[in-house]
Amino acid sequence: MGNDSISKALITAEDIQVKVRQIGDQISRDYAGMHPVLVGVLNGALIFMADLMREIDLPLEAYMMAASSYDGYESTGTVEIIKPLEASITGRHVILVEDIVDTGITLDSLLESLQSEGPASLEICALLDKKSRRQVEVPIKYVGFEIPDEFVVGYGLDYNQQYRNLPYVASMNAAAVNAAG
Repeated sequence: MGNDSISKALITAEDIQVKVRQIGDQISRDYAGMHPVLVGVLNGALIFMADLMREIDLPLEAYMMAASSYDGYESTGTVEIIKPLEASITGRHVILVEDIVDTGITLDSLLESLQSEGPASLEICALLDKKSRRQVEVPIKYVGFEIPDEFVVGYGLDYNQQYRNLPYVASMNAAAVNAAG
């Protein structure tokens, strides 16, 4: 892998491609005859959402919003919406696309914000689910992979804005995370 901060690959690029295709097929079936709106959460969901969109065989719209609840690798426990959704979703079928669901705090806040806009439906699609860290239960309809309680990077996920470009998901070396924290 060429980097001492990365300890091991958890999910290969090939496995991610297969799973994204499966989720895209499922969304295409579930929303047949509809025109869903995908709302990605910047910056982490950017790569996942771009790949997912190409696997959905339906007309759709795609938008991004941004929220922050992390400082380095630790959740602050408070959520700030940095870039609100810049489109009307009233009466629309919305799928919120996330890279990872960890504590659920950020996602719960985003759901509340989007729900206030009056969508016809609102579902969650997450590449990764770290259930062991959940503090707030959130209803995830489409899940790529459940992962252990490890700090992960790659395929859009970062550590201080680094490693997003890895084509796979890897865990960070605990010593590297602790040294930087």
